[in-house]
Amino acid sequence: MGKQEDFVLRALEERDVRFVRLWFTDVLGFLKSVSVAPAELENAFDEGIGFDGSAIEGFARVYESDMLAHPDASTFQILPWRTGEDGGPATARMFCDIVMPDGSPSYADPRHVLKRTLSKAADKGFTFYTHPEIEFYLFKNAPEKGDEPVPVDRSGFFDHTAQSRGADFRREAITMLEAMGISVEFSHHEGGPGQQEIDLRYADALTTADNIMTFRTVIREVALGQGIWASFMPKPFTTHPGSGMHTHVSLFEGDRNAFFEAGSQYQLSKTGRQFIAGILRHASEISVVTNQWVNSYKRLLGGGEAPSSICWGHNNRSAMIRVPMYKPNKGQSTRIELRTIDPACNPYLAFAVTLAAGMKGIEEGYELPREAEDDVWSLTERERKALGIAPLPKSLHDAIGIAEDSELLAETLGEHVFDFFLRNKRAEWEEYRTQVSAYERDRMLPVL
Repeated sequence: MGKQEDFVLRALEERDVRFVRLWFTDVLGFLKSVSVAPAELENAFDEGIGFDGSAIEGFARVYESDMLAHPDASTFQILPWRTGEDGGPATARMFCDIVMPDGSPSYADPRHVLKRTLSKAADKGFTFYTHPEIEFYLFKNAPEKGDEPVPVDRSGFFDHTAQSRGADFRREAITMLEAMGISVEFSHHEGGPGQQEIDLRYADALTTADNIMTFRTVIREVALGQGIWASFMPKPFTTHPGSGMHTHVSLFEGDRNAFFEAGSQYQLSKTGRQFIAGILRHASEISVVTNQWVNSYKRLLGGGEAPSSICWGHNNRSAMIRVPMYKPNKGQSTRIELRTIDPACNPYLAFAVTLAAGMKGIEEGYELPREAEDDVWSLTERERKALGIAPLPKSLHDAIGIAEDSELLAETLGEHVFDFFLRNKRAEWEEYRTQVSAYERDRMLPVL
Protein backbone atom coordinates (compact mmCIF):
# COMPACT_ATOMS: atom_id res chain seq x y z
CA MET A 1 0.00 0.00 0.00
CA GLY A 2 1.05 3.58 -0.63
CA LYS A 3 1.22 6.62 1.62
CA GLN A 4 -2.33 7.70 0.78
CA GLU A 5 -3.76 4.34 1.81
CA ASP A 6 -1.76 4.45 5.06
CA PHE A 7 -3.15 7.95 5.73
CA VAL A 8 -6.71 6.68 5.26
CA LEU A 9 -6.22 3.73 7.63
CA ARG A 10 -4.80 6.05 10.32
CA ALA A 11 -7.64 8.54 9.80
CA LEU A 12 -10.20 5.81 10.38
CA GLU A 13 -8.90 5.35 13.93
CA GLU A 14 -8.24 9.01 14.69
CA ARG A 15 -11.68 10.16 13.46
CA ASP A 16 -13.61 7.20 14.92
CA VAL A 17 -14.93 6.18 11.51
CA ARG A 18 -17.27 3.19 11.85
CA PHE A 19 -18.58 3.00 8.30
CA VAL A 20 -16.88 3.58 4.94
CA ARG A 21 -19.05 4.08 1.89
CA LEU A 22 -17.50 3.07 -1.40
CA TRP A 23 -19.04 5.15 -4.19
CA PHE A 24 -19.16 4.56 -7.92
CA THR A 25 -21.40 5.67 -10.77
CA ASP A 26 -23.48 3.67 -13.22
CA VAL A 27 -23.59 4.38 -16.95
CA LEU A 28 -26.56 6.73 -16.60
CA GLY A 29 -24.85 8.80 -13.90
CA PHE A 30 -26.63 7.53 -10.79
CA LEU A 31 -24.50 7.21 -7.66
CA LYS A 32 -24.08 3.71 -6.21
CA SER A 33 -22.73 2.86 -2.77
CA VAL A 34 -21.62 -0.13 -0.76
CA SER A 35 -20.74 0.26 2.92
CA VAL A 36 -17.85 -1.63 4.49
CA ALA A 37 -16.47 -1.84 8.01
CA PRO A 38 -13.06 -0.19 8.58
CA ALA A 39 -11.52 -3.60 9.25
CA GLU A 40 -12.26 -4.57 5.65
CA LEU A 41 -10.63 -1.55 4.08
CA GLU A 42 -7.02 -2.75 3.99
CA ASN A 43 -8.14 -5.78 2.03
CA ALA A 44 -10.27 -3.55 -0.20
CA PHE A 45 -7.18 -1.48 -1.08
CA ASP A 46 -5.26 -4.65 -1.98
CA GLU A 47 -7.92 -6.77 -3.67
CA GLY A 48 -11.08 -4.67 -4.08
CA ILE A 49 -14.61 -5.44 -2.93
CA GLY A 50 -16.52 -7.92 -5.09
CA PHE A 51 -20.06 -7.23 -6.29
CA ASP A 52 -22.56 -8.38 -8.89
CA GLY A 53 -22.06 -6.08 -11.86
CA SER A 54 -25.17 -7.40 -13.64
CA ALA A 55 -27.32 -5.74 -10.96
CA ILE A 56 -25.94 -2.28 -11.86
CA GLU A 57 -27.48 -0.38 -14.77
CA GLY A 58 -25.34 -0.95 -17.87
CA PHE A 59 -22.43 -2.64 -16.11
CA ALA A 60 -22.47 -6.26 -17.26
CA ARG A 61 -24.48 -9.17 -18.57
CA VAL A 62 -25.41 -11.96 -16.15
CA TYR A 63 -22.74 -14.35 -17.39
CA GLU A 64 -19.93 -11.82 -16.81
CA SER A 65 -21.22 -10.29 -13.62
CA ASP A 66 -18.27 -10.55 -11.22
CA MET A 67 -16.63 -7.18 -10.68
CA LEU A 68 -14.44 -5.49 -8.09
CA ALA A 69 -14.65 -1.99 -6.62
CA HIS A 70 -11.17 -0.59 -5.86
CA PRO A 71 -11.34 2.46 -3.54
CA ASP A 72 -9.32 5.50 -4.63
CA ALA A 73 -7.63 6.60 -1.39
CA SER A 74 -7.07 10.14 -2.72
CA THR A 75 -10.86 10.72 -2.59
CA PHE A 76 -11.25 9.89 1.13
CA GLN A 77 -13.52 12.33 2.96
CA ILE A 78 -15.66 12.32 6.10
CA LEU A 79 -19.39 12.80 5.35
CA PRO A 80 -20.39 15.82 7.45
CA TRP A 81 -24.09 14.91 7.53
CA ARG A 82 -23.37 11.41 8.90
CA THR A 83 -21.43 12.57 11.98
CA GLY A 84 -23.46 13.09 15.14
CA GLU A 85 -23.56 16.52 16.75
CA ASP A 86 -22.29 14.91 19.95
CA GLY A 87 -19.10 13.88 18.15
CA GLY A 88 -20.26 10.30 17.73
CA PRO A 89 -19.02 7.76 15.18
CA ALA A 90 -18.29 9.12 11.72
CA THR A 91 -18.98 7.85 8.19
CA ALA A 92 -16.48 8.35 5.37
CA ARG A 93 -16.59 7.86 1.62
CA MET A 94 -14.21 7.08 -1.22
CA PHE A 95 -14.81 6.87 -4.96
CA CYS A 96 -13.94 3.57 -6.59
CA ASP A 97 -12.50 2.38 -9.86
CA ILE A 98 -14.33 -0.70 -11.13
CA VAL A 99 -12.18 -3.57 -12.41
CA MET A 100 -12.69 -7.07 -13.74
CA PRO A 101 -11.52 -10.16 -11.80
CA ASP A 102 -8.28 -10.20 -13.83
CA GLY A 103 -7.51 -6.64 -12.70
CA SER A 104 -8.27 -4.94 -16.02
CA PRO A 105 -10.45 -1.78 -15.93
CA SER A 106 -14.16 -2.37 -16.43
CA TYR A 107 -15.30 -1.29 -19.88
CA ALA A 108 -18.56 -0.09 -18.26
CA ASP A 109 -17.10 2.21 -15.59
CA PRO A 110 -17.82 5.87 -16.52
CA ARG A 111 -14.91 7.00 -14.35
CA HIS A 112 -12.61 4.82 -16.44
CA VAL A 113 -14.08 6.24 -19.67
CA LEU A 114 -13.04 9.72 -18.51
CA LYS A 115 -9.62 8.55 -17.23
CA ARG A 116 -8.94 6.86 -20.58
CA THR A 117 -9.84 10.05 -22.48
CA LEU A 118 -7.72 12.19 -20.14
CA SER A 119 -4.81 9.79 -20.67
CA LYS A 120 -5.04 10.24 -24.45
CA ALA A 121 -4.92 14.02 -24.00
CA ALA A 122 -1.99 13.63 -21.60
CA ASP A 123 -0.11 11.70 -24.29
CA LYS A 124 -0.39 14.90 -26.37
CA GLY A 125 0.91 16.94 -23.43
CA PHE A 126 -2.44 18.36 -22.24
CA THR A 127 -4.25 18.46 -18.89
CA PHE A 128 -7.99 19.19 -19.03
CA TYR A 129 -9.48 21.56 -16.44
CA THR A 130 -13.16 22.26 -15.82
CA HIS A 131 -15.18 24.67 -13.71
CA PRO A 132 -18.97 24.05 -13.52
CA GLU A 133 -21.72 26.51 -12.66
CA ILE A 134 -24.43 24.20 -11.29
CA GLU A 135 -28.07 25.29 -11.23
CA PHE A 136 -30.90 23.51 -9.43
CA TYR A 137 -34.35 24.13 -7.96
CA LEU A 138 -35.55 23.95 -4.36
CA PHE A 139 -39.17 22.88 -3.76
CA LYS A 140 -41.25 23.04 -0.58
CA ASN A 141 -41.70 19.29 -0.56
CA ALA A 142 -41.20 16.18 -2.64
CA PRO A 143 -43.40 16.53 -5.73
CA GLU A 144 -46.37 14.18 -5.86
CA LYS A 145 -47.09 12.37 -9.11
CA GLY A 146 -49.11 14.61 -11.44
CA ASP A 147 -48.65 17.76 -9.32
CA GLU A 148 -46.53 20.75 -10.28
CA PRO A 149 -43.77 21.33 -7.69
CA VAL A 150 -43.98 24.39 -5.44
CA PRO A 151 -40.77 26.52 -5.26
CA VAL A 152 -39.50 27.52 -1.83
CA ASP A 153 -39.50 31.22 -2.78
CA ARG A 154 -40.51 33.73 -5.44
CA SER A 155 -37.13 35.44 -5.67
CA GLY A 156 -35.29 36.18 -8.90
CA PHE A 157 -31.78 36.56 -10.28
CA PHE A 158 -29.28 37.72 -7.61
CA ASP A 159 -32.16 38.64 -5.27
CA HIS A 160 -31.32 38.98 -1.61
CA THR A 161 -34.50 39.09 0.42
CA ALA A 162 -35.20 38.27 4.06
CA GLN A 163 -38.03 35.87 3.18
CA SER A 164 -35.94 33.81 0.74
CA ARG A 165 -34.81 30.39 2.00
CA GLY A 166 -32.09 30.22 -0.64
CA ALA A 167 -29.42 32.18 1.25
CA ASP A 168 -29.63 29.99 4.36
CA PHE A 169 -29.70 26.86 2.23
CA ARG A 170 -26.64 27.90 0.22
CA ARG A 171 -24.71 28.81 3.37
CA GLU A 172 -25.27 25.37 4.89
CA ALA A 173 -24.59 23.55 1.61
CA ILE A 174 -21.35 25.45 0.96
CA THR A 175 -20.15 24.86 4.52
CA MET A 176 -20.73 21.15 4.04
CA LEU A 177 -19.04 21.09 0.60
CA GLU A 178 -15.96 22.88 1.89
CA ALA A 179 -15.80 20.50 4.87
CA MET A 180 -15.36 17.79 2.23
CA GLY A 181 -12.58 19.66 0.44
CA ILE A 182 -14.77 20.97 -2.41
CA SER A 183 -14.03 24.65 -2.97
CA VAL A 184 -16.88 26.94 -3.99
CA GLU A 185 -16.26 30.09 -6.00
CA PHE A 186 -19.68 31.81 -6.22
CA SER A 187 -23.27 31.24 -5.20
CA HIS A 188 -26.49 33.17 -5.76
CA HIS A 189 -30.19 32.94 -6.45
CA GLU A 190 -30.89 32.19 -10.11
CA GLY A 191 -33.65 33.52 -12.37
CA GLY A 192 -36.43 31.06 -11.56
CA PRO A 193 -38.43 30.98 -8.31
CA GLY A 194 -36.59 28.70 -5.91
CA GLN A 195 -33.71 28.31 -8.39
CA GLN A 196 -30.13 28.40 -7.06
CA GLU A 197 -26.64 28.40 -8.55
CA ILE A 198 -23.41 27.27 -6.89
CA ASP A 199 -20.14 27.41 -8.85
CA LEU A 200 -17.27 25.07 -8.05
CA ARG A 201 -13.65 26.14 -8.43
CA TYR A 202 -11.44 25.00 -11.29
CA ALA A 203 -9.98 21.51 -10.98
CA ASP A 204 -8.79 18.77 -13.27
CA ALA A 205 -11.76 17.09 -14.99
CA LEU A 206 -11.64 13.84 -13.01
CA THR A 207 -11.66 15.69 -9.68
CA THR A 208 -14.46 17.93 -10.94
CA ALA A 209 -16.58 14.94 -12.01
CA ASP A 210 -16.09 13.35 -8.57
CA ASN A 211 -16.97 16.70 -6.99
CA ILE A 212 -20.18 16.99 -9.04
CA MET A 213 -21.33 13.55 -7.88
CA THR A 214 -20.61 14.60 -4.28
CA PHE A 215 -22.24 18.00 -4.86
CA ARG A 216 -25.53 16.47 -5.99
CA THR A 217 -25.57 14.24 -2.91
CA VAL A 218 -24.75 17.11 -0.54
CA ILE A 219 -27.43 19.37 -2.03
CA ARG A 220 -30.09 16.69 -1.62
CA GLU A 221 -28.96 15.87 1.93
CA VAL A 222 -29.04 19.52 3.01
CA ALA A 223 -32.46 19.97 1.43
CA LEU A 224 -33.88 16.92 3.22
CA GLY A 225 -32.37 18.18 6.48
CA GLN A 226 -34.25 21.47 6.01
CA GLY A 227 -37.51 19.74 5.13
CA ILE A 228 -37.43 20.74 1.45
CA TRP A 229 -36.62 19.01 -1.86
CA ALA A 230 -33.81 19.68 -4.36
CA SER A 231 -33.94 18.76 -8.04
CA PHE A 232 -31.41 18.89 -10.88
CA MET A 233 -34.11 18.26 -13.51
CA PRO A 234 -33.16 20.35 -16.56
CA LYS A 235 -36.63 21.90 -17.11
CA PRO A 236 -39.11 21.36 -14.27
CA PHE A 237 -41.39 24.28 -15.31
CA THR A 238 -42.81 25.36 -18.66
CA THR A 239 -42.77 29.06 -17.83
CA HIS A 240 -39.58 29.34 -15.74
CA PRO A 241 -35.92 28.97 -16.78
CA GLY A 242 -34.34 25.55 -17.02
CA SER A 243 -31.28 24.51 -15.00
CA GLY A 244 -27.96 24.31 -16.82
CA MET A 245 -24.42 23.45 -15.88
CA HIS A 246 -22.42 25.98 -17.85
CA THR A 247 -18.89 24.58 -17.80
CA HIS A 248 -15.70 26.58 -18.26
CA VAL A 249 -12.92 24.46 -19.77
CA SER A 250 -9.26 24.90 -20.65
CA LEU A 251 -6.20 22.88 -21.58
CA PHE A 252 -2.83 23.29 -19.88
CA GLU A 253 0.61 22.18 -21.07
CA GLY A 254 2.41 21.87 -17.77
CA ASP A 255 1.92 25.24 -16.06
CA ARG A 256 1.09 27.04 -19.31
CA ASN A 257 -2.48 27.72 -20.42
CA ALA A 258 -2.62 26.31 -23.97
CA PHE A 259 -5.67 28.49 -24.75
CA PHE A 260 -3.81 31.77 -24.13
CA GLU A 261 -1.84 33.66 -26.75
CA ALA A 262 -0.96 37.29 -26.05
CA GLY A 263 -1.88 39.65 -28.89
CA SER A 264 -4.22 37.26 -30.71
CA GLN A 265 -7.93 38.03 -31.09
CA TYR A 266 -9.54 37.69 -27.64
CA GLN A 267 -6.09 36.43 -26.49
CA LEU A 268 -7.24 33.00 -27.73
CA SER A 269 -4.54 30.71 -29.12
CA LYS A 270 -4.70 28.52 -32.23
CA THR A 271 -5.07 25.52 -29.93
CA GLY A 272 -8.04 27.14 -28.20
CA ARG A 273 -9.68 27.99 -31.53
CA GLN A 274 -9.24 24.46 -32.83
CA PHE A 275 -10.64 23.06 -29.58
CA ILE A 276 -13.77 25.20 -29.99
CA ALA A 277 -14.05 24.12 -33.63
CA GLY A 278 -13.92 20.48 -32.56
CA ILE A 279 -16.75 20.88 -30.06
CA LEU A 280 -18.86 22.77 -32.60
CA ARG A 281 -18.36 20.22 -35.37
CA HIS A 282 -19.27 17.30 -33.10
CA ALA A 283 -21.86 19.13 -30.96
CA SER A 284 -24.85 17.26 -32.37
CA GLU A 285 -23.12 13.90 -31.93
CA ILE A 286 -22.23 14.41 -28.27
CA SER A 287 -25.56 16.03 -27.37
CA VAL A 288 -27.06 12.68 -26.36
CA VAL A 289 -24.44 12.54 -23.57
CA THR A 290 -24.23 16.21 -22.50
CA ASN A 291 -28.06 16.39 -22.59
CA GLN A 292 -29.06 12.82 -21.96
CA TRP A 293 -32.68 13.03 -20.80
CA VAL A 294 -35.89 13.58 -22.75
CA ASN A 295 -36.48 16.63 -20.55
CA SER A 296 -33.07 18.08 -21.44
CA TYR A 297 -34.36 19.26 -24.80
CA LYS A 298 -37.22 21.20 -23.22
CA ARG A 299 -34.50 23.34 -21.66
CA LEU A 300 -32.57 23.77 -24.91
CA LEU A 301 -35.72 24.82 -26.77
CA GLY A 302 -36.96 27.06 -23.99
CA GLY A 303 -34.43 29.90 -24.09
CA GLY A 304 -33.59 31.37 -20.69
CA GLU A 305 -29.82 31.37 -21.37
CA ALA A 306 -29.95 27.86 -22.86
CA PRO A 307 -28.42 27.56 -26.35
CA SER A 308 -30.40 26.08 -29.23
CA SER A 309 -27.87 26.66 -32.02
CA ILE A 310 -24.32 25.49 -32.76
CA CYS A 311 -22.19 28.62 -32.68
CA TRP A 312 -19.62 30.53 -30.66
CA GLY A 313 -19.17 34.14 -29.67
CA HIS A 314 -17.06 36.49 -27.61
CA ASN A 315 -18.90 37.21 -24.39
CA ASN A 316 -22.13 36.24 -26.21
CA ARG A 317 -24.46 34.45 -23.79
CA SER A 318 -26.81 33.37 -26.57
CA ALA A 319 -24.06 31.27 -28.19
CA MET A 320 -23.43 27.62 -27.42
CA ILE A 321 -19.77 28.41 -26.65
CA ARG A 322 -18.80 31.72 -25.10
CA VAL A 323 -15.28 33.12 -24.93
CA PRO A 324 -15.31 35.20 -21.73
CA MET A 325 -13.82 38.67 -21.73
CA TYR A 326 -10.04 38.64 -21.24
CA LYS A 327 -8.76 40.14 -18.00
CA PRO A 328 -5.42 41.98 -18.37
CA ASN A 329 -2.43 40.06 -17.00
CA LYS A 330 -4.56 36.98 -16.35
CA GLY A 331 -3.55 34.73 -19.22
CA GLN A 332 -3.86 31.67 -17.01
CA SER A 333 -7.61 32.28 -16.78
CA THR A 334 -8.23 32.23 -20.54
CA ARG A 335 -10.93 29.64 -21.15
CA ILE A 336 -14.11 28.84 -23.02
CA GLU A 337 -17.58 28.34 -21.57
CA LEU A 338 -19.71 25.47 -22.88
CA ARG A 339 -23.37 26.31 -22.21
CA THR A 340 -25.16 23.16 -23.38
CA ILE A 341 -24.38 20.72 -20.54
CA ASP A 342 -27.12 20.30 -17.95
CA PRO A 343 -26.74 19.30 -14.28
CA ALA A 344 -28.51 15.94 -14.71
CA CYS A 345 -25.82 14.49 -17.00
CA ASN A 346 -23.29 11.81 -16.17
CA PRO A 347 -20.32 14.19 -15.59
CA TYR A 348 -17.69 11.54 -16.35
CA LEU A 349 -19.14 10.80 -19.78
CA ALA A 350 -20.02 14.45 -20.51
CA PHE A 351 -16.45 15.62 -19.81
CA ALA A 352 -15.02 12.68 -21.77
CA VAL A 353 -16.97 13.43 -24.96
CA THR A 354 -16.35 17.19 -24.65
CA LEU A 355 -12.61 16.63 -24.37
CA ALA A 356 -12.62 14.08 -27.20
CA ALA A 357 -14.45 16.48 -29.52
CA GLY A 358 -12.09 19.36 -28.68
CA MET A 359 -9.00 17.19 -29.09
CA LYS A 360 -10.30 16.03 -32.48
CA GLY A 361 -10.36 19.65 -33.54
CA ILE A 362 -6.72 20.08 -32.49
CA GLU A 363 -5.52 16.81 -34.04
CA GLU A 364 -7.33 17.40 -37.35
CA GLY A 365 -6.64 21.16 -37.45
CA TYR A 366 -10.31 22.20 -37.71
CA GLU A 367 -10.98 25.77 -38.83
CA LEU A 368 -13.07 27.85 -36.46
CA PRO A 369 -16.26 29.10 -38.17
CA ARG A 370 -17.33 32.73 -38.14
CA GLU A 371 -18.22 34.20 -34.77
CA ALA A 372 -21.87 34.85 -33.90
CA GLU A 373 -22.01 38.55 -33.04
CA ASP A 374 -25.80 38.93 -32.74
CA ASP A 375 -28.31 37.69 -30.22
CA VAL A 376 -28.82 34.22 -31.70
CA TRP A 377 -32.11 33.74 -29.83
CA SER A 378 -33.64 36.69 -31.72
CA LEU A 379 -32.70 35.39 -35.18
CA THR A 380 -35.20 33.53 -37.33
CA GLU A 381 -34.37 30.06 -38.57
CA ARG A 382 -33.79 31.51 -42.06
CA GLU A 383 -31.39 34.15 -40.68
CA ARG A 384 -29.43 31.49 -38.78
CA LYS A 385 -29.19 29.34 -41.87
CA ALA A 386 -27.91 32.31 -43.89
CA LEU A 387 -25.18 32.78 -41.27
CA GLY A 388 -24.25 29.09 -41.37
CA ILE A 389 -25.55 28.46 -37.85
CA ALA A 390 -26.97 24.94 -37.52
CA PRO A 391 -29.47 23.94 -34.82
CA LEU A 392 -28.75 21.58 -31.96
CA PRO A 393 -30.91 18.43 -31.88
CA LYS A 394 -34.47 19.41 -31.01
CA SER A 395 -35.33 16.23 -29.10
CA LEU A 396 -33.76 13.16 -27.54
CA HIS A 397 -35.00 11.22 -30.58
CA ASP A 398 -33.02 13.50 -32.92
CA ALA A 399 -29.93 13.28 -30.71
CA ILE A 400 -30.06 9.47 -30.67
CA GLY A 401 -30.34 9.30 -34.45
CA ILE A 402 -27.24 11.47 -34.89
CA ALA A 403 -25.27 9.66 -32.16
CA GLU A 404 -25.88 6.24 -33.69
CA ASP A 405 -23.56 7.12 -36.61
CA SER A 406 -20.88 8.87 -34.54
CA GLU A 407 -17.43 7.29 -34.72
CA LEU A 408 -16.17 9.83 -32.17
CA LEU A 409 -18.82 8.82 -29.65
CA ALA A 410 -18.30 5.08 -30.15
CA GLU A 411 -14.53 5.41 -29.80
CA THR A 412 -14.71 7.65 -26.72
CA LEU A 413 -17.34 5.71 -24.78
CA GLY A 414 -16.19 2.26 -25.86
CA GLU A 415 -18.41 -0.34 -27.51
CA HIS A 416 -20.19 -1.51 -24.35
CA VAL A 417 -21.09 1.92 -22.93
CA PHE A 418 -21.97 3.24 -26.40
CA ASP A 419 -24.33 0.33 -27.06
CA PHE A 420 -25.97 0.28 -23.63
CA PHE A 421 -26.35 4.05 -23.42
CA LEU A 422 -28.12 4.31 -26.77
CA ARG A 423 -30.34 1.31 -26.05
CA ASN A 424 -31.40 2.94 -22.78
CA LYS A 425 -32.06 6.28 -24.49
CA ARG A 426 -34.18 4.62 -27.20
CA ALA A 427 -36.25 2.94 -24.49
CA GLU A 428 -36.67 6.26 -22.67
CA TRP A 429 -37.87 7.95 -25.86
CA GLU A 430 -40.32 5.15 -26.68
CA GLU A 431 -41.77 5.31 -23.17
CA TYR A 432 -42.04 9.11 -23.34
CA ARG A 433 -43.75 9.30 -26.71
CA THR A 434 -46.51 6.89 -25.68
CA GLN A 435 -47.50 9.00 -22.65
CA VAL A 436 -50.62 11.18 -22.83
CA SER A 437 -49.65 14.57 -21.42
CA ALA A 438 -51.57 17.11 -19.36
CA TYR A 439 -51.24 19.47 -22.34
CA GLU A 440 -53.20 17.05 -24.56
CA ARG A 441 -55.91 16.51 -21.96
CA ASP A 442 -56.26 20.23 -21.18
CA ARG A 443 -56.44 21.19 -24.85
CA MET A 444 -58.51 18.37 -26.31
CA LEU A 445 -60.87 16.97 -23.69
CA PRO A 446 -63.04 20.15 -23.64
CA VAL A 447 -63.49 20.24 -27.42
CA LEU A 448 -63.09 16.70 -28.79
